[in-house]
Amino acid sequence: MRDSATRRLRRLWLALPGLLALPGSVAATPFYAPPPPEEDAATFSGEAELGFTHLSGNTDSQTLIGKGSLTWLTGDWMHTLRGEVRHISRDGETSAEQYLAGIRERYDFQGPHYLFGFARWEKDRFGGYDQQFTAIAGYGRQLLDGERHQLSLEAGPGFRADRVRDGENETLAVAYSALDYRWAFSETASLDQELSVEATEENTTSRSLTGLTARLNSHLALKLSHEIEHNSQPPESAASRTDHTTSATLLYSW
Repeated sequence: MRDSATRRLRRLWLALPGLLALPGSVAATPFYAPPPPEEDAATFSGEAELGFTHLSGNTDSQTLIGKGSLTWLTGDWMHTLRGEVRHISRDGETSAEQYLAGIRERYDFQGPHYLFGFARWEKDRFGGYDQQFTAIAGYGRQLLDGERHQLSLEAGPGFRADRVRDGENETLAVAYSALDYRWAFSETASLDQELSVEATEENTTSRSLTGLTARLNSHLALKLSHEIEHNSQPPESAASRTDHTTSATLLYSW
């Protein structure tokens, strides 16, 4: 009995690098330049992602990462709600605290073309801003839409309202571009990459999310991800220009 369980665990461990979700399986839905919905996609779907670590002893630290999204379809429209929270403390002192909420609309034409629009609110305690609100609309195109490779690009104008801590509030015009790439390299495997750039006359914010998702069953998955957010010219009170977040989370979808 023990040998059988050991063999099953060993097979699962060896399969983890390849247990990545294909379109239609368990995988975090990208917010920037998402792929089109599948023909048999459910009218209403959602995802919840949670990661938590606690270390005690020589170092006392806690990390909490939570993400969630809801997506529903009405004809050629796809609507998405998104929320995120990150909190990191070390020896009783908070070292990172971020909140994000967003809504996105997508309208698909015949063929690979679509229009999009999204609004995003975010608050980063150590990013130099009290809060930021961004609204962007534009045009997107699905360049690849095969079984193994999916690639979409989008771009458009918008604006961002910055509420600066201990400084003057600003409203800035934004030039935005983004891509999403998915490589399904086996029947149950894919690697996801999101990139986005938002440029203003004051600074440029670039984001990168690389994700590896290991499916456990039809609803549960393990996800490894690395996120990078870089602000070329943040407020003086910002702790750093670049934030890196590496996380292992449990993903539930329905």
